[in-house]
Amino acid sequence: MSNIAKSLLKSVTCGRAVWLRSRSFACCGEQRFRQLVLGIETSCDDTGAAVVDDAGNVLGEALHCQKEVHLQTGGIIPVVAQQLHRENIERVVREALRASGVSVPELAAVATTVKPGLALSLEVGLRYSLDLVSRYQKPFIPIHHMEAHALTVRLTHNVEFPFLVLLLSGGHCILAVAQGVSDFLLLGQSIDIAPGDMLDKVARRLSLRKHPECHSMAGGKAIEHLAQSGNRHQHTFRLPMLQYRNCDFSFSGLQSLVNKAITEKEQEEGIQEGEILSCVQDIAAAVQHTVAVHIF
Repeated sequence: MSNIAKSLLKSVTCGRAVWLRSRSFACCGEQRFRQLVLGIETSCDDTGAAVVDDAGNVLGEALHCQKEVHLQTGGIIPVVAQQLHRENIERVVREALRASGVSVPELAAVATTVKPGLALSLEVGLRYSLDLVSRYQKPFIPIHHMEAHALTVRLTHNVEFPFLVLLLSGGHCILAVAQGVSDFLLLGQSIDIAPGDMLDKVARRLSLRKHPECHSMAGGKAIEHLAQSGNRHQHTFRLPMLQYRNCDFSFSGLQSLVNKAITEKEQEEGIQEGEILSCVQDIAAAVQHTVAVHIF
């Protein structure tokens, strides 16, 4: 999180504790009123908002995806993501509220992702949210991105604490035990890069944006698509961390091995970097298999 975002967050006097206390007025005699929360998410390249009640029902939601923009540059550029969040956050929140049939004065609180994520993107959501809670005098709930991912299952399934959770994305790889809301026991995590980041980099090295079947796909999705028609047995990559008896992960060494194999195949086929290998499906299949075996 940037220094500006940190200072903004410090200025908030009503946080999660205030929200918990605010629930005490939800009951009046035998009559119970629903607590409605507006959630705002701008941690990376999607601008999202939703209204959720205290029973876990999503009453309305809206999303603006930046995928097409970032596909053109081969990855997310933070300043571009920030500008797109700025341009769309007002509309996205308005659409979520309209879809839910709820107005801001009816909300019990506003919950917003504050970490981890791209600092410039997080700052947009945080600024917007703090302005909202200031204008309408609502409690503010700072949300940890990965904790939110872990707890989302409880919106759709009756999962009791504790439970084991594996969180995988372009920026994270975490194995933990969810013992309660905001109570997590970390068992292991990536000591370098995340699996999604690694797959995106391999896709760029393979120039999959030039592949006729993958020109509109993100890197990880392109690897997955080509792996379906590939033979993983044509390439063997050493599993990471075999010498360690813990739950941590590592993907940077695997990426180096894959890059070396790609270079060797380019030399064998007499092509330049940037051209498509004839065995690209097999490499994709082998990479995906190795990543999956390492994780599981």
